Amino acid sequence: MTQQEAKKIITDAIQSGRKSLLEPETLGILKAWKVPVPQYFVAKDKSLAIGAANNIGYPVVLKIVSSDIIHKTEAGGVKTGLKNEQDIDDAFNEMMFEISDHYATARIEGFLIERMADKGVEVIVGGVRDAQFGPAVMFGIGGVMVELLKDVSFRLAPVTKVECLEMIKEIKAYPLLTGYRSSEPCDIDAIADVIIKVGNIMSEMDDIKEIEVNPLIAYPDKVIAVDARVILV
Repeated sequence: MTQQEAKKIITDAIQSGRKSLLEPETLGILKAWKVPVPQYFVAKDKSLAIGAANNIGYPVVLKIVSSDIIHKTEAGGVKTGLKNEQDIDDAFNEMMFEISDHYATARIEGFLIERMADKGVEVIVGGVRDAQFGPAVMFGIGGVMVELLKDVSFRLAPVTKVECLEMIKEIKAYPLLTGYRSSEPCDIDAIADVIIKVGNIMSEMDDIKEIEVNPLIAYPDKVIAVDARVILV
């Protein structure tokens, strides 16, 4: 996807009255700015989801794609660690039962099959558009810990490499990224590169109110954005 195509996705979403993007659309925008994402495919039904998983390779993650379900995990719309066709069949049936029980009227646009990322250090990179100060970027420890610890740092966007490195070092959990208790250090430069790109997205895309990449999984030699969302103005 090109950046021009990414901008059209946002324009079309706004014209249709939507206030957020679907996850595949958000992943497409990240790809357009060259943020690393897992291999993924959007399927319309269970059989296509199984076929996509066979092509991508196991293990995979199954996610619901619905403009009516923002918090997918709480709704039962995310199933992880699926290792074979039977796992997908079971997860699909369980997911549809849970969603029909709590979101009976939700529009379902499809099912996202995503290659499951290996374990690493989970961080969050985000962007927000402030009415007074304009676009800003955020970095912190990610996953479920971000809400608990609130260990984050901010800068106005766009940001330089030096500013990104300062942001990374400011969080209390910084030692987790540098090789805590004999673990391998993470690729700090790759993390900084994603912060820069999210800052550029916020600076260049005025119709984005918020963007959140959580988690961005950091490894010794790379990073990968496994989940992301975009809120529109």
